[in-house]
Amino acid sequence: MNDELDDIEEGEEELEIINIKGDPNQKLLRLDKFLIDRIPNTTRSKIQAGIKDGFVSVNGEVVKANYKVRPDDEIELKMPPKRVIEINAEDIPIDVVFEDDQMLIVNKEAGMVVHPGHGNYTGTLVNALMFHFKNLPQRGSFNDRPGIVHRLDKLTTGIMVVAKTEESITHLSKQFSSRTSDRRYWALVWGDIEVNDGRIEGHIGRSLKNRKVMQVFPEGDFGKEAATNFKVIKRYGYVTLVECKLETGRTHQIRAHFKFIGHPLFNDESYGGDKILKGTTFTKYKQFVHNTFKEIPGQALHAKTLVVDHPITNERLEFDSELPQGFQNVLDRWDNYLNNRKD
Repeated sequence: MNDELDDIEEGEEELEIINIKGDPNQKLLRLDKFLIDRIPNTTRSKIQAGIKDGFVSVNGEVVKANYKVRPDDEIELKMPPKRVIEINAEDIPIDVVFEDDQMLIVNKEAGMVVHPGHGNYTGTLVNALMFHFKNLPQRGSFNDRPGIVHRLDKLTTGIMVVAKTEESITHLSKQFSSRTSDRRYWALVWGDIEVNDGRIEGHIGRSLKNRKVMQVFPEGDFGKEAATNFKVIKRYGYVTLVECKLETGRTHQIRAHFKFIGHPLFNDESYGGDKILKGTTFTKYKQFVHNTFKEIPGQALHAKTLVVDHPITNERLEFDSELPQGFQNVLDRWDNYLNNRKD
């Protein structure tokens, strides 16, 4: 329940549903203590994490770990199934920005899922890596993610680091978990953000209504702590280009945080950004926006810069990638609109 890779989940597995009913003579008992006695091969901390992430409900309602189980309570627990995935090497081109004997820096294209999972067993970055590079190391309990240190959404483009040795995957993973790596993204968001720079805080967890998207829980009742720093790069009137620097790496963090503050990412279907949220009611403007949507397959989000310490030399390395052509076309179209519009 507590994912070791907390960045991005694409092609996630279907969850196994476990139903437990409280005894008719059940004495009041904390939910986490109640479950630890009934679920084999787990720990109280994992159960507490699962409860906090919204994977446990009582009588159809998501509750906290300190909820007292009562007689005849109906408890539903969602758990990832044990996975046995056979990964096949596939001759898929990879855009390699940097390579040495310890690590790779790749530029992921839109539409490519990082690793195999439910509904995406082929065509992933991992399938491609296995063809081009042999004996990539595994991380933790994951046997289907060789070399993978972190992830990006399927439709998010940009820079990723891949480990080539056991030493490097340990070293690089520690940098991400201890937050000593530096990840910067460019995002185009709806609206004219009032400030030039800022920080968005708020726990992020799976939506209690739709588990395919993430939700911000400002009170910290569910999810995990998350913080995103941003600064404005350019204003286009009805949209704003921002650079985001992650302090944490939660699933859909940038997308969920900007939705939370009222500025969804441009063309982000999952978070409402694929509709016209700002601008005029003129037909010409509407047509302009819809044509601009067509330039990119999904949210306008690009992992532009990655800074890490080399696993062996400890040299601080910075890698940068150009915006994909579609994203650049979107900015050019908005730039042209800004310069030619008549208020």
